[in-house]
Order: sequence, then C-alpha cells, then structure tokens
Amino acid sequence: MATKSVPAGYHSVTPYLIVDGAANAIEFYKNAFGATESMRMPTPDGRIAHAEITIGDSHIMLSDEHPEMGYRGPLSIGGAPVSLMVYVDDVDKTFKQALAAGAKEVRAVDNQFYGDRSGVLKDPFGHVWSISTHIEDVAPEEMQRRAREWKSASA
Repeated sequence: MATKSVPAGYHSVTPYLIVDGAANAIEFYKNAFGATESMRMPTPDGRIAHAEITIGDSHIMLSDEHPEMGYRGPLSIGGAPVSLMVYVDDVDKTFKQALAAGAKEVRAVDNQFYGDRSGVLKDPFGHVWSISTHIEDVAPEEMQRRAREWKSASA
C-alpha cells in the first residue's frame, strides 16, 4: 500500500501558528472555537515543539515560540501578516464565545455584501480570525454591484 502524499483527513494547506504560550493557546481555541486537540509533543524544557488541533474539518498545527530557531509569534514581532478565516454554523454564537474566552473584537459581526455574516477578532496570542456563516450565494455581477455601493457608502 502506497503512502498518500497528503495524510488522510488533512487538506493541501494547513495553517501552522507560532505562539508565546502554546498550551494556553490550545485551551483558548478549545473554549473559543470548540477545537479538539489531537497531538502534543513537549520539549524537555516544557515548551510545545508541535501540537495539532482540529476546528470543524480543518487541522491547525501550532507550537511555542522557539526564537533560537527563528520561530516567533505575533506578539513578539508586532503582529501577524496573515489571518485565519473560519466558517461556522452560528457566527453570532461563536463570536460571543470567543470574546468570552478572551478574544478582542476587531470588527463586529454584520451581514457582508459578499454573502457572509462575519466579524473579526484577535486572539490573546496575536492572531486575527475572521469568523463567518455563509448566508447567501451571491452571483459575481451582483457582488460587484454591492461592492461598489459599499465602497461609496463608506467613502
């Protein structure tokens, strides 16, 4: 039997988060997003060398900072240049749950012109998360029209 190039249950792209306090981050992700932990490999000094969680059907890998190897989290470098997008069944409920777990609101939950109800938050470890529920399929032409309206209304 040949080994698959992408392990069973994984997707082609898997986020890998570096955080200062990976054990605390795992607990936050469990409380905020209902994550389940599937793997944890500690280092001799007590940091996490590698861990894996699942949110919905998606795997996320994470570890503690290891500055000696060049791995630093967003709080150590002044922010992260990427964010994570998570689709959930009930964005309002999940957003409130994440705020109660310690996240900070960046943008309140609202219906968006592109067919999602979404909001943006920052977790206590410096990563930005867009949380959404898809509420409407919008044709490309209609999305363009709505985007123009949105842009002129916000100008």
